[in-house]
Amino acid sequence: MVTALREVAGRYDRAFRADHAIGADQSARRTSAGAFAVTDEDGSLPHEVLVELPGRPEIEIQVFSEGDAKITVEGVEFHDVPAVHAPAFTEAVLSGLARVKTTWYPPFAQLIVPLPGDATYKEPVPWAHAGMSRWLSSAVR
Repeated sequence: MVTALREVAGRYDRAFRADHAIGADQSARRTSAGAFAVTDEDGSLPHEVLVELPGRPEIEIQVFSEGDAKITVEGVEFHDVPAVHAPAFTEAVLSGLARVKTTWYPPFAQLIVPLPGDATYKEPVPWAHAGMSRWLSSAVR
């Protein structure tokens, strides 16, 4: 997963940072792990990674050991994206396939990221027209 994301970032000449959290005591979703517990109850070793691609658009990908990811693009959060879709999602954003759909009344904006095949992810832009970033504004179609 991390290798695929690094390759996507490399194709678009983007900086790449990855921070790994290994063990139940380090994982974001393992808050109930006992003191000094490193493995889960079943003996597995959870592994999460946070990938950051600074620049415009700013992308942050948090991959969880359960197989899902939270992908944040310019502050817009996409929860529960299957981790296997993270490289294609990142590619779609960086290649210009992602777009922002807006309505003026009521004021509403939605970031839409289509992936190859039938998967499309949509999330509302929380600040709609009031304060979209330059990249979000340039993706309005």
